[in-house]
Amino acid sequence: MKAALIFLVFTLASANLLAETVRIPIGQQGEHSQATPQTGDSKAQVLEKYGDPTQQSGPVGDPAIYRWDYQDFVVYFEDDRVIHAVIKFEPKVASDS
Repeated sequence: MKAALIFLVFTLASANLLAETVRIPIGQQGEHSQATPQTGDSKAQVLEKYGDPTQQSGPVGDPAIYRWDYQDFVVYFEDDRVIHAVIKFEPKVASDS
């Protein structure tokens, strides 16, 4: 029992030595120049500026939440107003050559 406890203590201690937290500020988490709808824009404004979405879903919940998918971003609406726009992330694959 004592040996198991000692083993557990050393295992946990060594695990803490190997753990590392990397913090990257939001503004540095990726490069993008993609324009997206602004919070508060209406659905009509989004349609006028970005055209028809490739897919729409909703309403879900109360208040009604809608999701519009575009090629490079997703827009979330509460009723008729944008509450958030998210750029789709396409991971870069390293080449072997």
